[in-house]
Amino acid sequence: MDLLKLDVLLSPVEFEALPGRDLSTTCCVVFDVLRATSTMTVALANGATGILPCGTTDEALAARETYPDLLLAGERGGLRITAEVSGSVDFDLGNSPREMVAEAISGRQLAMTTTNGTRALKACAGARRVWIGGFLNLSALGQAIRDSRPERLLLVCAGTGEVEALEDVIGAGALCDLLWDDLGQSASDAALIARDHYLNSCDQLYESISQAKNARRLLSIPDLADDVEFCLQRDAYPVVGEMRSNGWVSV
Repeated sequence: MDLLKLDVLLSPVEFEALPGRDLSTTCCVVFDVLRATSTMTVALANGATGILPCGTTDEALAARETYPDLLLAGERGGLRITAEVSGSVDFDLGNSPREMVAEAISGRQLAMTTTNGTRALKACAGARRVWIGGFLNLSALGQAIRDSRPERLLLVCAGTGEVEALEDVIGAGALCDLLWDDLGQSASDAALIARDHYLNSCDQLYESISQAKNARRLLSIPDLADDVEFCLQRDAYPVVGEMRSNGWVSV
């Protein structure tokens, strides 16, 4: 590939500045390993026809006004959004990839809002292409990037709240490592940092990521604890979701 630059945004502070940048020659990959981009990948693999990332619950509720058959999915504090949180209705689904079974979502469209992942996706609007990243689709994602031959590749770590999330940095590092023979000479220091994090943890991936803040929170909630190991399965769902110019994510 004739790539000019490979860079990684490690924190939410960095992606929040993206709307002011010219991304017309940049391809972005958003990583919210625990769990938004992992959940989107599973939903698309199991037949969801489109996912609309929404920054707020109000935005998701407004989307349902336009598309009455839309399923509402999302979380606040890791938990499915309730009527108390949304101000009107319980959401149909949370943000667990294990909820995204074909019986629930095949042939359906979703409006999805999460604490960080959907915000990161919306911040990338205007990029040449925007892909959904994670361990679940890592190799398929690498092939999509090679096929696209981007001039600039920007890996966006969604983080948690306003700070970095270890699992996203390691996920971005895994993609850097996968593409290193093609892209290593064009890598920024942040890409080097992400790759080093991955190489230092790849032999004990679950053990490393289970120490992260998001993982510890999920592991403390019995119904969500299995999501951590689930999201770390490499290449279990070889589907690459892409956010289109209309804001919808589809295959």
